[in-house]
Amino acid sequence: MSLAARREFTVADLRPYDTRSAWRWIVAHLLRYKFRLFGGFGLDLVSMTLYTTAPLFIGRAAEVITQGQGVEALIYPALMVFACLGGDGVFALASRVALENLAQRLEVDARQELYASLLGKSQTYHNRQRVGDLMARATDDVRNLNPMVSPALIFVYETVLGIVIPLIYIGAIRLELLIAPLLFIAAYIMAVKGYTATLEPVMRSQREAYGKLNAGLEETISGIEIVKASAQEAYERGKFRDHADLYRRFFVAQGKIEGRYLPLLLFAVAFGATFLHAVLLFRAGVLSVASVIAVMGLMNTLRYPTFISLFSFSMIQMGVSSAERILKVIREETEMDENAGGHAATVRGEIAFEDVSFGHEGKGYGIEHVSFRVEPGQTVAIVGQTGSGKSTLAQLVNRVYDVDEGHILIDGVDAREWDMNALRSQIGKIEQDVFLFSRSVADNIAFGAPDSTQAQIERAAHEAQAHDFIMSFKEGYQTMIGERGVTLSGGQRQRIALARAFLSNPRILILDDSTSAIDSATEDEIQKAIQRARQGRTTLLITHRLSQIRWADHIIVLDQGHVVAGGSHEDLLRKSPQYRRIFARYEVSLPPLEEERMG
Repeated sequence: MSLAARREFTVADLRPYDTRSAWRWIVAHLLRYKFRLFGGFGLDLVSMTLYTTAPLFIGRAAEVITQGQGVEALIYPALMVFACLGGDGVFALASRVALENLAQRLEVDARQELYASLLGKSQTYHNRQRVGDLMARATDDVRNLNPMVSPALIFVYETVLGIVIPLIYIGAIRLELLIAPLLFIAAYIMAVKGYTATLEPVMRSQREAYGKLNAGLEETISGIEIVKASAQEAYERGKFRDHADLYRRFFVAQGKIEGRYLPLLLFAVAFGATFLHAVLLFRAGVLSVASVIAVMGLMNTLRYPTFISLFSFSMIQMGVSSAERILKVIREETEMDENAGGHAATVRGEIAFEDVSFGHEGKGYGIEHVSFRVEPGQTVAIVGQTGSGKSTLAQLVNRVYDVDEGHILIDGVDAREWDMNALRSQIGKIEQDVFLFSRSVADNIAFGAPDSTQAQIERAAHEAQAHDFIMSFKEGYQTMIGERGVTLSGGQRQRIALARAFLSNPRILILDDSTSAIDSATEDEIQKAIQRARQGRTTLLITHRLSQIRWADHIIVLDQGHVVAGGSHEDLLRKSPQYRRIFARYEVSLPPLEEERMG
C-alpha cells in the first residue's frame, strides 16, 4: 500500500476523486452531478442563443420603419424580441438555479473530503501543521470553490457563447464583416492568456498569505494567557499587522493586474472597426440599414462577455489556487493505516514490548531497545525523570505513533496487525494535559461512548468524584464547557476525563500523570475510584506519586529512553539508584543500596 493511500480513518461511502491536479479534482467533483452540470449549461446555451437573436429582429424592425411600412408590420419583430428576451430570462433563471445548486454541492463535498482527510492523517502529520492554516484551508479556501462555479464558470461559458453565437450571426449577414471581430478574438485570447499567467502566482501567494495570517491569529488567541502574562500584546499586534499588510499587498497587486486588463480596449477598437466596415459596405450598396443595425447590435453583445471575463478569470484563478492548497493536504502522505479488516477481538490486556525503538521526527530516539511484558489485569507503573520517554512509551501502545524498530504485541498480535479502530476503542488514556471539547459536561463524559444513558454518565461521574462539583453548576450536566475546558479548574478537568475513561470501560487503561492537578483530599477518593477501575483490566500508570506507585504490581524505571530497572517498590529502592533519586524528595526511610551493603 502506498503512503498516500494510507489513512487512520476512512469514510465508507466517500467517493474517490482524481487528485493529480487541481482542475482534474474540480472536474471530478462536478461530474458527480452530471444532470445539473450539463442541464445547467444546456439551459444557458438556449438563454444566450435567444439573447443574441434579439438584435436580428431589432434590425428587422428598423428595416420596417425605414421602408415606411405600417405599424402592423412591426408587430411580428416586436413580439419576437419580447419572446427572445423573455425566454432568455426564463432559461437563464433555470440555468442559474441548477448551477448554483451545483456550486453549493461542490463546496459541501470538498469540505467533507478535506475534513475526512484530516481525520485520517497521523499524529506525526498534525504535529507539523499550524492549526490556523488548516482552518483557513477548511473554511476560506473551500468557500472559494463555490463562486468559482457560480458565477465564474458560468461567466466563462457565457463568454464563449457570447462570442461564438454573435460571430455566427454576423458571418451569416456578411462574411467579410468577420474580419475585425476575428482579429479582436485573436488579440483577446492572447491578452487573456497573459492576464491569467500574471495573475496566477499572485493569487497563489495571496492564499498562502491568508493561511499565514490565520495561523498567527489562532496561535495568539490560543496562547492569550502567555501573551498577557508576558505583556507581549504590542509585539503580537505588530506581528499581526505585518501579516495583514502582506495579505493586503497581494490584493493590491491583484488590483493592478486587473486594472491593466486589455480586452475592453481591444473591444472598443474592434467595435469601431466593425462599424466603419459596415458603413463602407452600406455606401457600396451591399449592406442594408437593417443589416448595419443588426451587425452593430450583435457586436454590442460581445461587450458583456469581454467585460465580465475580467472578474470571472480572477475568481477561477482564486478557486484553482484554493483547490491546490486543499489538495496539498489531501495528497499529503501519512505514515499509518487503520488496517481495516485487520485483527479484531476482545482485548485481554497482555502487552509486550520487544526491543522497541522510536524517535520523534528530527529529535533522535525517544525510547531505545525497550523490552518488557505486562500480563492481563496487571498494573504496571512506569517511572523516570522528566524526558526519560514515559509518555512516548504510552503513546505507542494505542498507536498514536508506530515504532521505528521492534514490535509491540497486544495479546500476542503486533499492534500494526490490529484493526486500528478495534484496538483504540478498547484502550483508554488520560493525560496530564486534559483536552475537553466546547460541549456540555455530559457530552464530554460520553465522548468515548456516545450512546450512554444519563444514568450511566452520572454513575461514571460519581466514580470519578466529579458528580458533586458538576451539580454545583447552574445547569448541571448540561453546563457548556469553554474550549479546552478553560472554564474549569485543572482538578475538575481531570475528574471529567476520569469519568470519560470509566464510562468507556476500556480493557487497557493508561493513566499519564492523570492526578497531578488534584488536591490531596480529592486524591484519596479518586485513588479508590482508580482502584475499582483497574480491577480486571491492564493498567499502565505513569506517575511520580509514591502513593500510586506502591500499589502497582510491577514498576519499570526509564532513564534517557532505556529501561534501567524493573521490580517491586521495595526491590527497586534497594537496587536502583535512578529509582531512589525519584523519591529522594519524599520523607521516607531509604534502605542502603545492595552494592553498599556488599561493600
